[in-house]
Amino acid sequence: MSGLTRRLWVLARWLNPYLRARDRLWLSLAKHRSLAGHPFTALTLSRWVRGYSYTDAQFYRADDAPLDIASRRQRGFVALADRLRAGSPLTLAASEELRTGISDAAFVHAYRVPFQFRAIVERSLPVATVVARSEGGRLWDLDGNEAYDLGGSYGVNVFGVEFYKRNVERAVVDAAGLGLVLGSYHPVVVDNVARLKAISGMDEVTFHMSGTEAVMQAVRLARYHTGRSHVVRFCGAYHGWWDGVQAGPGNPRPSREVYTLSEMSERTLRVLRTRDDIACVLVNPIQAMNPNGSPPSDSTLVSNDRGFTYDKAAYSAWLGRLRDVCTQRGIALIFDEVFLGFRLARGGVQEYFGVPADLVTYGKTLGGGLPVGVVCGKHAWMRRFSDEAPADICFARGTFNAHPYVMTAMNGLLRHLDSAEVSSQYASLDATWERRAAELNSRLEAVRVPVRVGAFTAIWTTLYTVPGRYHWMFQYYLRAAGLAPAWIGTGRFIFSHATTDAEFDDIARRFVAAATAMLADGWWWQGSALTSKSIRRQVSVELLRARLGLATSA
Repeated sequence: MSGLTRRLWVLARWLNPYLRARDRLWLSLAKHRSLAGHPFTALTLSRWVRGYSYTDAQFYRADDAPLDIASRRQRGFVALADRLRAGSPLTLAASEELRTGISDAAFVHAYRVPFQFRAIVERSLPVATVVARSEGGRLWDLDGNEAYDLGGSYGVNVFGVEFYKRNVERAVVDAAGLGLVLGSYHPVVVDNVARLKAISGMDEVTFHMSGTEAVMQAVRLARYHTGRSHVVRFCGAYHGWWDGVQAGPGNPRPSREVYTLSEMSERTLRVLRTRDDIACVLVNPIQAMNPNGSPPSDSTLVSNDRGFTYDKAAYSAWLGRLRDVCTQRGIALIFDEVFLGFRLARGGVQEYFGVPADLVTYGKTLGGGLPVGVVCGKHAWMRRFSDEAPADICFARGTFNAHPYVMTAMNGLLRHLDSAEVSSQYASLDATWERRAAELNSRLEAVRVPVRVGAFTAIWTTLYTVPGRYHWMFQYYLRAAGLAPAWIGTGRFIFSHATTDAEFDDIARRFVAAATAMLADGWWWQGSALTSKSIRRQVSVELLRARLGLATSA
């Protein structure tokens, strides 16, 4: 269909009130029923909510626990706070100085726990955010305290910090001859492009400075080639913090050209088959852990409602159906592999799930330890100008794109991917981490704590088997046991492929010790009336009272 014919067809559909009403209905039905599936409503609600804080008495009895349990919790809380403070005076002082000077640090500090508990936690439970050195899977602070890293540098650390240290050192040497010369390309880029094309199965490559930039460029290319306006993203998925894909809370100016639809839904496929304004579909495959769920964070852990429903076969089948519809409709299928790229397989998500994309975005680990973003795509999608209309271009440049030091570091990573060592890791990856998760869950069950883990290879989430108001406290017991989660707490643990069985055994031992300590301090007390429904109802009443300016009660 020619461009003119398509535009006339779209106009005819728009002028037909029945079709407009039908498309609007189908679009509404394709939205996920959760609040995350309706980002504009969620944004409105987020501005409606008013903050409030629990008093000291409410803090320990938010679940109506008896007084003796509240007293036990308070004693445990004070002891835990003293323990976290005692050994880290230098680190905590430096962390506090950063918090008052870096807005990112202040934000993270404030959003570790549900806001009702924030004031007392911030005052009493210190968190060290300064790390002096690393070795293997462990970190040391300024006071010499050691902890295992469960944050994984937000996904960068696939192959272990020792690999990245060596790789960056070699990259600096390899790039030293050219130095900081920008605009031209270091000779190593030729090899990088060839390897990226082979790994991704694509025809062309562009370089950027972050994963967010890579997604921005992929979406721009899709709009350029289709002439369409809208992006489809799936409920709960994250694709960077820019306006074009982050609808709802977190973005003060949400895009009006984003459809947030249900993943793994036939109703979504129906929308893709019938609408004429969709340029691309963005898929973040980390959502396979819990399709349509928001990224798990302890700051939103109201009860035990964190999900984990990973099913590789079902998710592969979904991606296959999505691929077919996008092909039929001329919609760009974009795999956002910024987080998962090369963590699951040498060929990334396309290889792991067996479904090809039109455009793939990479970041995180691909820089070999340095910041990078990459778009790989088929020639038809990557071309940024038109011979027929030479003034019609799709512009995207950046001063530091293809920086010589980044390119030499990337080359080290790409060569490492082709090594026999890495091939053997990938061959047994799923089996290794499934076994480790099963072992840890068996240990947790043996000591009768309401904690389990869900594993998507080396990416884990913590699950809680009973309702409760205090599951977010577990992150602090983990820290006291020498395990360092990311700022989102127990929502996501990211292990490197270099984690040995001996290291994991030590991590599991500490994990179980943290859980038993939390159990002993009374945080997992269970009353017969305590249910997830009752907790949500209680919090809803508190939110309404706070909005009306009335005192809250726990």
